[in-house]
Amino acid sequence: MRRAWALPLLWLVIGVGAASGCKHPKISMQPGARTFTPESYISVWEAWTRDKESFSWKELAHEIHVAATFESWEFRWAYVVRYAYDYSLKPEARDEMLDASLASSRQEHRFFVTLSGMDFRESNLAGKSSAWRVLLIDPAGNQTVPVLMERVKRPTAVDRVYFPQVSPYRETFRLTFPAVEADGRKTIPDGAKFILLRFTGARGRADLRWDLQPTQGA
Repeated sequence: MRRAWALPLLWLVIGVGAASGCKHPKISMQPGARTFTPESYISVWEAWTRDKESFSWKELAHEIHVAATFESWEFRWAYVVRYAYDYSLKPEARDEMLDASLASSRQEHRFFVTLSGMDFRESNLAGKSSAWRVLLIDPAGNQTVPVLMERVKRPTAVDRVYFPQVSPYRETFRLTFPAVEADGRKTIPDGAKFILLRFTGARGRADLRWDLQPTQGA
């Protein structure tokens, strides 16, 4: 019985691996004004979103399927432009929302994450039974743990539209890391060439990688 569906499953896994291996262009952490339109949002979301699947041949099941959007300075700008258009915000309300979001991006690094695994309870990153430890890793190998892991039990219409990775088959989370540690270390150093968001544990490991453009003055 297992042989009957093993071959189609093999092709599915190969296809997933090929899609996950697509090379993303380098992206910029440089702050500054952006000239986005509401139509720009989806391309910016794609630029700042990574996904990966880890497959267990022993169990013939996915160990983890994870997607994460890094809510960077650039992403937040595009998000506010789209949100302000969709909800017909007045210019002063839009500007206030943008200023608050950009100020937050200087204090924290936030990721919108969806995840599914072999066991529903193990997929709850905020739960005691989670199979996964989450780390933000810089090029030198310095690891930072989240200061907040918020489970989004009921994603809103905004979540579902603005983050297309949201699915009824995945758990949804907002993960927050400090921009600067208590000892003064920047969790994403100036001039960093890449960052990793790592999901690791007894079930396996998945690294999401963002390659970065050099920042001016770094």
